[in-house]
Amino acid sequence: MSAVRAVLFDMFGVIARLQSPASQAVLERTAGADREAFWAAYWARRAPYDRGDVSGPAYWKGVCDVLDVPLDERLTAELIAADVASWSEVDQDCVDLLGSLADRGLTLGLLSNIPEELAVRYETYEPWLNLFAVVGFSCRIGSAKPEPASYLWCVRELGLPAGEILFVDDRADNVAAARELGLQGHVFTSTGALAALFPG
Repeated sequence: MSAVRAVLFDMFGVIARLQSPASQAVLERTAGADREAFWAAYWARRAPYDRGDVSGPAYWKGVCDVLDVPLDERLTAELIAADVASWSEVDQDCVDLLGSLADRGLTLGLLSNIPEELAVRYETYEPWLNLFAVVGFSCRIGSAKPEPASYLWCVRELGLPAGEILFVDDRADNVAAARELGLQGHVFTSTGALAALFPG
C-alpha cells in the first residue's frame, strides 16, 4: 500500500453489522410474507430507495405490491422501523479504529448505500460520525456503489488525488469499482486485518 492520506469507509459490513437472522425474521413476520419472496422483492427495489429516488413509504408500497400484501400507514411505519433496526448494530472495535486513524492524522470519509430514514437514525444516535470529514450517504448524493459517480463525489469532497485514498468495503465488487477509478482498495474481512495495514 503506497502513501495513503485518507481512508474512505463503507458502513454496513464494516463499521456497522449486516442484518442478523433474528432481525431478518422480524421483517419477514412484519410483512407476513414468504421468506424467499420477501427478500427477492426487498432487494429488487432497494437501489432507488438507497439513492433517494423514492421515499420509504413508496419503497415499501413497491415491495408489498409484489408480495400482494395490503399496506396501510401502520404497516408502513412498522416495516420502516423494523428495517432501520435491522441495520443499526455497530461494531465497536471498528469504531475504536476510526478514532485511532483520525488521531494519526488520516482524513476519514464515509461512502454508504443507505436510505434517508436510516441515515437520520445514524446521525441522531452515533456521534462517531463526526470523525468523518466527508459523509457520502447515497440518499443524499444521488448515487450508490458501485456507480462511479458515488466514488467520484467522495474523491472531489476529500480534495485529494484518488491514488492517495484507500477505499474499504466488505464487497469485492465495490472495491474493484473503486480501483478502476484510481483509488487504492481493501476488501474488509476483519478490523484486525484492516488495522494491520497501519502499523505503529
